[in-house]
Amino acid sequence: MNARSTVLDAVRKALDASGVPDPGPAPRAYRVEGAVAARSTEAVDLFVGRLEDYRATVVRTTSAELPATVAAALSDVTSVVVPAGLDLSWVREVREAGVDVQVDAAAAPRTHAELDAIAAVLTASRVAIAETGTIALDGQPDQGRRALTLLPDRHVCVVAASQVVGSVPEAVRLLAPHPERPLTWISGPSATSDIELVRVEGVHGPRDLRVLVVQDA
Repeated sequence: MNARSTVLDAVRKALDASGVPDPGPAPRAYRVEGAVAARSTEAVDLFVGRLEDYRATVVRTTSAELPATVAAALSDVTSVVVPAGLDLSWVREVREAGVDVQVDAAAAPRTHAELDAIAAVLTASRVAIAETGTIALDGQPDQGRRALTLLPDRHVCVVAASQVVGSVPEAVRLLAPHPERPLTWISGPSATSDIELVRVEGVHGPRDLRVLVVQDA
């Protein structure tokens, strides 16, 4: 018997001798909703504000204007990679501008070296959280594998206003039916202040995060 077991055994014996009944697990009233309603104007505004605080670039657009908005977000790059399940109409104007659009398919995935050499990545998203300014990706075909969004220096991510929920518990409930999917949680550009509290961006992922929020009436 080690010291830990000895102490715990002594505690159990003392409790048994006291005659006080075991109350069982303490009740836990976890919060399940945020302060703003999911998919509301308030939720989207809060989400945008949080992202801007994190130094992400946020552009509001509509479904009709999305191809032009994507082209503007990628106007200064020569190459972009997209997951195989992405709506390719989003990159129509990008291709017309002469940008090299590469598709990362399961049958022919880009190597890490190839992804690192590509300037940007464009993906959709699964859910966004207003209170924390967080975007969650879960590896579906329009988001691709995790490496896709970690190696290129710029990540352009499309988020529909209908995907914005108020709180983390709401997002977790949406993701819970598929625990086997790989999750990537994004709150602003990749950054760290580990060394002498000096902020350095791009250490663990894209240095440049651009979020296109699609709001249709």
